[in-house]
Order: sequence, then C-alpha cells, then structure tokens
Amino acid sequence: MALKKQHFAEGEIPIFDEACIYKRGDYWQFRMWLPKENKYARKSLRTRSEATAIEKGKAAYLEIYANLQQGKTYFSITTKEGVEKYLSFRQRDVELGHIVKGRHTTIATHLQHFLSFIGKDTKLKELERTDCENYFYHRHKATNGNVKQVTVQNEQSTINALMKWLHKNGETHIDGFDFKKLPRLDKGNEAIRRATLTNDEYEALYRAMRTYTAKHNKLDDVELRVRKIVQHYVLIAANSGLRVGEQRQLRWSDVQIERHKVNGEEQKLARIHVRAETSKVRTSRTFLCRNGQYFERLREISNPKTADELIFTVDNENELSKRTLLYHFHKMIELADIADREVRDLVPYSLRHFMITQRIMSGLTFRQIADMCGTSVAQIEKTYYHLNDEIRLTNAVADYRRREDGTIEVL
Repeated sequence: MALKKQHFAEGEIPIFDEACIYKRGDYWQFRMWLPKENKYARKSLRTRSEATAIEKGKAAYLEIYANLQQGKTYFSITTKEGVEKYLSFRQRDVELGHIVKGRHTTIATHLQHFLSFIGKDTKLKELERTDCENYFYHRHKATNGNVKQVTVQNEQSTINALMKWLHKNGETHIDGFDFKKLPRLDKGNEAIRRATLTNDEYEALYRAMRTYTAKHNKLDDVELRVRKIVQHYVLIAANSGLRVGEQRQLRWSDVQIERHKVNGEEQKLARIHVRAETSKVRTSRTFLCRNGQYFERLREISNPKTADELIFTVDNENELSKRTLLYHFHKMIELADIADREVRDLVPYSLRHFMITQRIMSGLTFRQIADMCGTSVAQIEKTYYHLNDEIRLTNAVADYRRREDGTIEVL
C-alpha cells in the first residue's frame, strides 16, 4: 500500500512512509491514500502539538491498516443505508420465527425516530458515542411532551442493538451510544392499576358493548359484524388473558370447546393452544379458558369455512387490524363512561391485566397464573400483587389465635 503522493510539501510529516500529517490552521490533520477505495482517508487529529499529532497519526495509521487487513472499508455508508441493512437482517428472524412480524414493525418505527434525530445522510463511521445524548429531549420536544419515558427507553435499546450489529459488521467505529441517563421510572403498581379495569368498570363495559352492537342502532351488516367481532375479542381477552398478538393470530384449529361439571353445574371451557410462532416468548402453551360459549357465538358470526381460518378477522383472510380493534375498543370504553378514561392508558392489553388480577383475587397461585398467561412467576409477583384494595384489606385484617397446645390457627 503506497501513498499516491510520495513527495511531501513543507510542513507535511510522513507517517510510516505511507501516510502523513499536516497542519490546517492551528490543528494537525491526518491523510492516507487508500488504493482499493481510490480515495484519501482524512481526519482531524484535534491537537496543536506536533509531537502529539505524530503519535495520533501513527495510531490512526495502525487502526486503518488493521481494518483494511480484515477486509473492512474505511469510507462509510449512511445511517439510512445502515438501518435498511439491519431491518433486512431482522426480516430473516421473522421468516425463521425468531420474532413476530409485529416486533419487526416496532423495530422499524423506533429506527425511523432515530433517523429523524441523527440525520439519514449522516455517515456511520463519523458517529461518536456522545451523539445521542439529547435523544430524549428531541423526542420529548417533537411530540410536545406526549411521548412516554418507557417508549423512549425502548427506542434507545433498539438503536443500540442496531449499533452493536453494525459495529460487528464493520460499519461503525462504536458499538453503541451513551444516552443521557433518564430519571428512574417508578415501577410500582400504580401505572398498571390505572391501566386495568375494576369489576364495576368491566360490568359497565360489558353492558356498553351490548348497546354498541344492538340492532336498534340500525347499522349495516358490515359495520354490525365488525362491532360484534371486536365485542367478542374483548370478552375472550378478559377471560383468557391472551396477549394482543397471540389473540389476533388465533385460528379455529387452536381452540376446542369442552364441557366440564363444576360445582354440580356444566360449564363450557375453551382449550386454547398458543403456538410458539405467535407467542411473544416463542414458547407454546395450552390452557383452559372460562366462558367457551363466546367462541361458539363468534363462530356463528364469522362462519368459517375451514379450521385453518383466523378467529378474529373481518375479511376471513387477514388478522383483525390493531387500528380497527383500538377504534372500537375506545368507542366502547367511552360508551361505558369509565372515569378518567382520557388520562388512563386503557387499551386492549388492559384486558390481560384485568384477567390476571381476577385470577389472583380468586386465590390462584402465581405459578398457575404464569402457566396460563405464558409469563414468569417473578413477573406476576412483581407486577400484579397488591394491586387491589380488597387484597390490601385482606392482608391488613388477617389474624390468628394460639391454641392451648401452643399451635396457631389462622382465622
């Protein structure tokens, strides 16, 4: 590897006879000819000292030389090109079943926010670890303060996963950004409590859904069908605790209705099989769900032709869209006149919170609930216990008495 220019002007100092340093203004610069790329590699050494510049020039030469020996290029692709490469790489994870399609969409959304901040034409190899220190401030300002801190934290994790992959593939000099430390989030139960429904609120929602799907509304057949599908989505979610992605991807072959005698009365239960490829944790599970008649009623509405058809679908081909689900869910919440609904984070996922809370209050162990819901015992214990005043009251008034033989009897 030889310099394009072997004769140096006054003030240019050779570095290993294949590069040189020179002064521009008060500061020393580095230059090295790269034959394969037919360009000069240039960088500022950010020093006024000749001795320091020589040492930095040697270090720059050795770094570039080592990278070239490994087949890495010096000149950089843009951040937009880097994001496109990463998304293409993660698409393979979708095809292999390592992540769900919705997760890939979320990653793409996170990285679009990153591009709007960093600039889509910025060269990847020019990025420094401190370049995203003001990322939270940018997102906060861009949304007029409406972005949640946890949302930004998730975006930052995605961005650093991108950078780690790009660095591994020789496209960046850094493997992540040093984001400014954000205030510690209170991971107590209040946010979850506000995002779920009380028993009275669920009863109000139940009644509101009946009104929302009533024939006296004089709806056309298509609109009535969509409303009834969303109504049954809500009913099944509140009884099954399925995640939104798991439930939207259910097929009729995943559900069997069983009849069981419970306390002398026959009940219809749904045996639900969650396939690994549709589960957030990529692990299959099977569990029984109360009120299996909701599936029977929904089958009459949708009239599937084969067992392979989706359960929650409007056109019998595609999953019920998140937009449609969210629109009608909020209409039902509004009709139920639930208090503070504008400031509470009530979404379809709230029905999972509701179901888990109900199972806790019914006396199920955390292990039983975790098995039903496809999560860990630690997550259930950390997130849901102590959510309700009824549980707090029960804990407060719990008592015992000591028997004459010295043993304890719980009252």
